[in-house]
Amino acid sequence: MHTHTRNFSTKDRILYAAEVLFAQQGFAATSLRQVTGRADVNIAAVNYHFGSKENLVNEVFRRRMDTMSEQRLAALEAARKDAPGQLEPILAAFVEPALAMAQDRHGGADFIRVIARAYAESNASLRKFLSDRYGHVLREFAKAISECAPGLGKETLYFRLDFLAGALTYAMADFGLIKRPTGTSEASHRQRAANALIRFAAAGFQAED
Repeated sequence: MHTHTRNFSTKDRILYAAEVLFAQQGFAATSLRQVTGRADVNIAAVNYHFGSKENLVNEVFRRRMDTMSEQRLAALEAARKDAPGQLEPILAAFVEPALAMAQDRHGGADFIRVIARAYAESNASLRKFLSDRYGHVLREFAKAISECAPGLGKETLYFRLDFLAGALTYAMADFGLIKRPTGTSEASHRQRAANALIRFAAAGFQAED
């Protein structure tokens, strides 16, 4: 077991173990037995805390995304108040909390890869869970962006928000062609990627429908 998880509760140890395994192998290929082996707990503990693998998958997301969603909405509210009518601060409110999460020492980078797995695997129950629980966040951003780009049709707006979310995951997961230059910290490399993405997305949202 990893030393940094030794002091965590049983529930947190299971979540950390699941996060690492989901990041490495995906959801379908990861068994509860592998999770319990990595977390150094018995299967009864997983059943007690989560009840099922589906619930465990949902909890891995909820633990990170509840906080990130709150941060995004708070940053969005601040952007609309401090820089009304400006698109880039709105996009930064979407991107920066993901950047902060990616830099969390306790598995943030793993979780970004877990999000990438969610795009890659067609898991209908997870998709429904995410849509039900976090759909309102995207709707708030869509509303704010449409005020800055009033000519955009609703469908185009949501397409572009989807593209932004996908590109953000890709950039944060460090899958891209642009490798971190020697001598550049991971944090500053990710920050540069985030800044470039915000400018790119701003141009994309302002393109004609």
